Amino acid sequence: MPIADNIRFFEEQLAGTSARLVVVTKTHPVERLREAYDAGARIFGENRVQEMTAKQPELPADVEWHLIGHLQTNKVKYIAPFVHTVQSLDSLKLLEELEKQAARHNRVIDALLQFHIAEEATKTGLTLPEAEELLTSDTFRQLRHVRIVGVMSVATFTDDEAQLRREFQMLRGYFGQLQARFFTDQPAFREISMGMSSDYALALQEGSTFIRVGSAIFGARG
Repeated sequence: MPIADNIRFFEEQLAGTSARLVVVTKTHPVERLREAYDAGARIFGENRVQEMTAKQPELPADVEWHLIGHLQTNKVKYIAPFVHTVQSLDSLKLLEELEKQAARHNRVIDALLQFHIAEEATKTGLTLPEAEELLTSDTFRQLRHVRIVGVMSVATFTDDEAQLRREFQMLRGYFGQLQARFFTDQPAFREISMGMSSDYALALQEGSTFIRVGSAIFGARG
């Protein structure tokens, strides 16, 4: 199906919910991203800093760029001038660098705390105690240029719906605990980014506010 038809399909799936579509652009050329943009997509999620910095100048200024892959601290400076949201905040060290680089550009960057919920060692992310340690740190208390707006995770790659539901429910539970303890007076803390091309329907049922979809829009990666 054409990219535009696929975008329309996902927008229909999200109708009546508060969830939004993040179009995952990894390995796809700018021409195909423009097709998605012309079909109404405005949030693009990129896994790699190098690809994001190459594509960003080639697309309209109202694109909301989300970094969804692992982010090394030494790469933050390259995306700090324009990135809207870093969905993969997974360490205090990375938070400190995000704050430093966002301040240099006099910007506020949104961020999601990435949790490890999958039964796969290759997946990265925080544990709940690590997240609580980050949120009780002096760095967090002194933030001026990073706004933590929610949580994110990548579920296990499996067809086992019961397992996927457990993992999504775990992330939703973490969100609720952190919201109650650290963000009660901050309405911006509202995002739960979970669900991809293969499991987005379950994720939406379990409360996702961002689904990250690439292959179901563009086809197999190049």
